[in-house]
Amino acid sequence: MMADRPTQAVILAGGRGTRLAPITDTIPKPMVPFHGRPFLEYLIELLKQQGFKRVLLLLGYLAPIIQDHFGDGSRFGVEIDYSITPVEDDTGLRVWRARERLEPVFLLLYGDNYWPMPFEAMWGRFAAHSTLAMVTVYDNGDGYSKDNLRVDGEGFVTLYDKSRQAADLRGVELGFMILRRDILEWLPEGNISFEAALFPRLAQQRQLLAFTTNHRYYSVSTPQRLPVTEAFLARQPTILLDRDGVLNQKMPRARYVCSWGDWVWRPGSLAALRLFKAAGYRVIVITNQPGIARGMMTEADLGAIHARMQQEAAEAGGRIDAIYHCPHGWDEGCLCRKPRPGLLWQAQRDFHLDLSRVRFVGDDERDGEAAGAAGCGFVMLAEEDRLDQVAEGLLRSVLSS
Repeated sequence: MMADRPTQAVILAGGRGTRLAPITDTIPKPMVPFHGRPFLEYLIELLKQQGFKRVLLLLGYLAPIIQDHFGDGSRFGVEIDYSITPVEDDTGLRVWRARERLEPVFLLLYGDNYWPMPFEAMWGRFAAHSTLAMVTVYDNGDGYSKDNLRVDGEGFVTLYDKSRQAADLRGVELGFMILRRDILEWLPEGNISFEAALFPRLAQQRQLLAFTTNHRYYSVSTPQRLPVTEAFLARQPTILLDRDGVLNQKMPRARYVCSWGDWVWRPGSLAALRLFKAAGYRVIVITNQPGIARGMMTEADLGAIHARMQQEAAEAGGRIDAIYHCPHGWDEGCLCRKPRPGLLWQAQRDFHLDLSRVRFVGDDERDGEAAGAAGCGFVMLAEEDRLDQVAEGLLRSVLSS
């Protein structure tokens, strides 16, 4: 019988962080600051939001700096405890030394990776299987990092290679692991890497499930990662908007806005763009445009329409920061046509969005399906609704939260 969902999270945060020197000469890597807060604070905030009540920090290097900042966790709404072991301990030995303090099922994280974890979805997947472990895997179709594993068609890890040298690897293990404590029986003795020692064995025995995501993760692992993590954690407010039926009047079925002469702004849409700009929001348009595939207009035609749309939005005091469109037909099997979430993933990567904090306003159930697949909030705009009234409601809810 499956245990209740875990409420204990364990964070590996004891390494020296030598790749971040000289920053880490005086502070441990998880304490690198972003916008006035240490990286680790963002992780603990995420855990609280996702229903975790207890956090066990596995520390080594400069442990008192972390302890002094977080204390017993009461200031952050969770219970924080510490296991402090020698700096030289690798991840496997660090977890092993804390074994008596681990709950039967727990979440294990790396202290240098952040990803907007949807824990209920993860738990649902893990609970539906009888495996010992589940790791989170970034699909890495954009080549963001170097692949280190392979996942089969049923979602099981079949190969893990920490050295990243094996052929046909696809995906990056980023932590956020749901583990049964029994897994520690598989750990060999010695000062070993947790993942390098365990994951290949678990994969061989079909005991390593994957939770795959297309949402980028952000880290403090290398100096090169710091600027994009800074941008991500800035959390600039962003709204995603469908186009036809949200900004402009939708054309009759099987017809498209093929020139500016076909364009009619919906009542309240220009006012909404002005409201979003005044509130400091970035506005991104996500739209299917199959008229291109059907030969009813060209990419150049669409570009001219969008240039005029952005111009009139600016003249009205608003702004449209970016537009993503799918030019494909219904049956082309692309990844970008809503209800598939490809355009949302593209916007996420380009603007370093945290989609769990973003709303998508659309007028079609396919927009809602795309938002759900991307982990994004969705607002349905009915035909009688005005976008400016919806904008006012969204902005009020943010101010009151």
